[in-house]
Amino acid sequence: MKRIVVKIGSNALTRADGRLDVTRMSALVDQIAWLRQHGCEVILVSSGAVACGRRELKAKHELDSVEQRQLFSALGQAKLIGLYYDLFREYHIHVGQVLTMKENFQPGEQYQNQQACMRVMLENGVLPIVNENDTVSVTELMFTDNDELSGLIAQMMQADTLVLLSNIDGIYTGNPALPSSVLIKTVRPGTDLSQYIQTEKSSAGRGGMQSKYATATKIQAAGIRVIIANGKRDDILINLIEHREETPHTEFIPT
Repeated sequence: MKRIVVKIGSNALTRADGRLDVTRMSALVDQIAWLRQHGCEVILVSSGAVACGRRELKAKHELDSVEQRQLFSALGQAKLIGLYYDLFREYHIHVGQVLTMKENFQPGEQYQNQQACMRVMLENGVLPIVNENDTVSVTELMFTDNDELSGLIAQMMQADTLVLLSNIDGIYTGNPALPSSVLIKTVRPGTDLSQYIQTEKSSAGRGGMQSKYATATKIQAAGIRVIIANGKRDDILINLIEHREETPHTEFIPT
């Protein structure tokens, strides 16, 4: 079996008003189910908890950034995993929640326990759904974003491919909104694209293309294929398998 880590970013899961896009979420679940039906093991790293929680409750007093993150992620994670549970149940796919922290990726017992947990889930046909434990991960304990987390998961579980889904097709030679900008389709080991990477953060999440590029180059060097693609495109995961040449994306060829 091919083992694929699919990271869905907040921008791929939310609408323009910041609310969760349940229709898009359902479409991505359909595609993940298709991957499993075609012989792939899938680990899902999903953002969206804070976006879910923010729409659930109006705080009784003004909250600082840490309090907001803790409150909204606690509320939102329950809603997010519940939605995934209902959507995957239509395909008779069992899901399991894995909430993790950066310290769990240090060599030692916690790393081994997390790896063993996810391994036994995959062995029993359970789809791991991974996210950062935002209720306790604050300041220096936080991952840079879920791009970094998905890369660590891909290495931990010895994945063949890491797919980073956002709301952009990949890395361009300039501003993607400009007609003169060209999508970079293939990135060979050792290629430096830093001149093309914009430093703006994403509108809904903590990351951006700079984060995706940093993760992709690191994971590429570890021997894992990395694909950056647009999660808002219809059937993007299926087309990356069946029609890769025609499907817009940026692919980092592993060493």
